[in-house]
Amino acid sequence: MPAAGLELSALRRSYGAVHALDGLDLALAPGELVALLGPSGCGKTTALRIVAGFERPDAGQVRLDGADITPVSAAKRDMGMVFQSYSLFPHLTAAENVAFGLRLRKTAAPQRKARAEELLELVGIAGHGARYPHQLSGGQQQRVALARALAIRPKVLLLDEPLSALDAKVRLQLRDEIRRVQLDLGIMTLFVTHDQEEALSMADRVAVMRSGQLEQCAAPAQLYDRPATAFVAEFVGTMNRLRGTMIDADSVEVAGRRLPVDGQRPVPGTKVEVLLRPEAIELEAIEPDSVADRAGVDPAVGTVRTATFLGAITRVAITLEDGTEVKADLPSHRACEFPAGGRARLTPAPRPVLVVAP
Repeated sequence: MPAAGLELSALRRSYGAVHALDGLDLALAPGELVALLGPSGCGKTTALRIVAGFERPDAGQVRLDGADITPVSAAKRDMGMVFQSYSLFPHLTAAENVAFGLRLRKTAAPQRKARAEELLELVGIAGHGARYPHQLSGGQQQRVALARALAIRPKVLLLDEPLSALDAKVRLQLRDEIRRVQLDLGIMTLFVTHDQEEALSMADRVAVMRSGQLEQCAAPAQLYDRPATAFVAEFVGTMNRLRGTMIDADSVEVAGRRLPVDGQRPVPGTKVEVLLRPEAIELEAIEPDSVADRAGVDPAVGTVRTATFLGAITRVAITLEDGTEVKADLPSHRACEFPAGGRARLTPAPRPVLVVAP
């Protein structure tokens, strides 16, 4: 990865007894979009506000292009910010909102006008410059807010859950637009979201946070396929927990199959819970009460509860004999093989897994 343009080093921030940030380290490369992802209260918005200069850390530094900007005021940081609530000036037109930062910087009127028109076209709402915020839809207002943040040509673009107030269809459209604009301009971007799909689809890397600390920062595919911790594995996507036993330091037995182990490795013989994605579970339909069924004997056999159609795949929910609930994804054309009440045997795919000692 190229040298970092933005660095968060050992950031700490507390509110009384609550540690919002507890030693956060993160680096962004020039032109990179990094998403901060995590549950409510994990510290992602606090981190963004510290980068923006709206808050000061109790300890640690924020560096931009190698310079320490921690003591620099928000107004003097070379950053543009898009808020969740749009925060447009209601008495200004769309074009005037976009040009507002340029006016504060004493940019000449003709240049402000040209820059506003250029950016409104870039974000896909050319011809709307004369409209006031109340005359625009939510998606259009957010496009204006994005154009306003970009007008001053900032080195860093900060996005604070900018899509959460929009309906699903507009959110998808604007998500693609933001990514397109970010790539076209090559602007370094820090994006806060609690939406996994947004983070995984937009970001070059996703930083998963928990209790003020960084659990893992990786490319979306790596984060999903090779999570570093059980928290990341279960927070990103859907995850099953099946009972297993450590065979040796590198492998675990689960549902009759021996699998290689990633991450922590409990001592051989330890009873563990094995984390498996729905797509990493293969299903075989079996006849009820048959020899293959062996009800109560085979831990990998269970009863089909539901089959949820999701387009190209169908998610089948099974209850094993020990009461464990398991979800498996399979091609939808096979869904008819697994009616509710039917019996099925699961087989884990031969790929590395995480294990957790209960």
